[in-house]
Amino acid sequence: MRGACAVAGVTVLVVVGAGMAAAGDESGRPDLARYYTQKIKWGTCKGDTEAMAEATGGAKDIRCGHVSVPLDYADPASGDVDVAMIRMKSSASGKPRGSLLLNFGGPGGPGVSALAGAQKDFGFLSKDYDVVSFDPRGVGLSEPVSCGDADKSTDPSSGGTGDAAAVLAEMRKVAAECAKKSGPVLPHMGTVNVSRDLDVMRQALGDKKLNYLGFSYGTRLGAVYAAQFPKNVGRMVLDGVDTLTEPVAEQSLVTAEGRQTALDNFLTWCTGNAGCVFGTDSRSARKGMVRLIKDMDQMPLRSLDGAEFTGQDVVGVLGQALYSRQAWPALSQALGALLADGDPRALIRMSGGLVPTGIPSTGPATGSATGLSAGEEVPADNMAAALMGVNCADDPDRPDAAHIEKEVGKLQKQFDDASPVFGKSMLMPVLLCFGRPAGTKYIREDVRDVKTPKLLLVGTRGDPATPYRWTEETARRLGSQAVVLDNKGDGHTGYLGSTCVQDKVNGFLLYGETPKSGESCAADEG
Repeated sequence: MRGACAVAGVTVLVVVGAGMAAAGDESGRPDLARYYTQKIKWGTCKGDTEAMAEATGGAKDIRCGHVSVPLDYADPASGDVDVAMIRMKSSASGKPRGSLLLNFGGPGGPGVSALAGAQKDFGFLSKDYDVVSFDPRGVGLSEPVSCGDADKSTDPSSGGTGDAAAVLAEMRKVAAECAKKSGPVLPHMGTVNVSRDLDVMRQALGDKKLNYLGFSYGTRLGAVYAAQFPKNVGRMVLDGVDTLTEPVAEQSLVTAEGRQTALDNFLTWCTGNAGCVFGTDSRSARKGMVRLIKDMDQMPLRSLDGAEFTGQDVVGVLGQALYSRQAWPALSQALGALLADGDPRALIRMSGGLVPTGIPSTGPATGSATGLSAGEEVPADNMAAALMGVNCADDPDRPDAAHIEKEVGKLQKQFDDASPVFGKSMLMPVLLCFGRPAGTKYIREDVRDVKTPKLLLVGTRGDPATPYRWTEETARRLGSQAVVLDNKGDGHTGYLGSTCVQDKVNGFLLYGETPKSGESCAADEG
């Protein structure tokens, strides 16, 4: 997770556009002119961001900066949030087409570190664009939220309906701890606010239109932007399409099922190869994985400085690694080291070193050239806390106390049945929404039938996190401007896993070549 970059200068140019009001606007809308007249001051990235950029492609073309956005768009005087940004400068000999903004997913995924570590993956797009990414408010270096250890100390999966009152009490404690440790930004998270931040970034970058590539959760953000600012949409690609309608509980359950399927596929692959630490029988391997997680939750590994590595930490690494088949050999070796020698270091490295394929790495990071002071660490739980903050803000279906007391046992069984490995971790975000303000109805009710240029939606048939049916459902909601590219392969998102998908996305973003709706990419390509 990362955060805000160098200081933004302000011009005296006054621009009035969608989403802002000039001073004295008779409509009564808040005056946002000072945000929409910013210019970004790009500077050298520092700390982990600089080191990652140098290690993965050369930092000379990478610069960091920030924009200021209102904490509360309804009351700009209440304070600002500094949003961290990173730019990979275009390699075009002349003037670039403009900027292409990337969101790598989450919610809660940092864009600054993700782009710094993935320059080569997006180098072709930099032929025409300055490729830009950012840490959304509350994430990474953009005033990161945290719950401390509160969410880790709570175990909603232990016990049954008889423990419902205790679970409810714990949820209240967690909500209070999150609010205490996160500061003022937590109540103002959510995709509707991040979408408005995106429009401020567009203007600060000097772009009349937003050109955008969003992965996973980034597709929800792109869809909300298209509904809020239809006249400002340029070329937009949504890859690994998220749902706009299903509540947090249903999303979490689908994700648990998808991850379990991916894990089963990995274990089948592993046991079919020589040297698999789980042996040669996939059924025994699945039981062995469940036993490993439970044993390590009961008896975590401890480092010399007292830090723990638990079964849920293993689950966190698995959740990332299983998004890409390319990571499976490294995952097999890392699990081998853990089981054979009790050495978690390879798994820990994977948690901070995976090339993003829609959802980026979540390893802790020190402050860089932005919102955190030198040596100050982004909270280790930032991505989890931000995911909770955004999903709860986006979901109007807030369970009340009576519902949780009645349903917690049923939910526990539902999630355990969906995945004995991922069920516990995926149930937690559902319960953590209890006690928070009701989420917005805007996404579910108003993000539909957009009046934009053509939007390219990429759905992958074997996606473990965002099922293909979500691509079809979202395309229908967005209306006639949504064009679907059917990727018949596996893995979470398609751009980095399929040469065919990459070619078609590049053709759309660079040259305006729109695939025919329903066009497909074969599974064996890439």
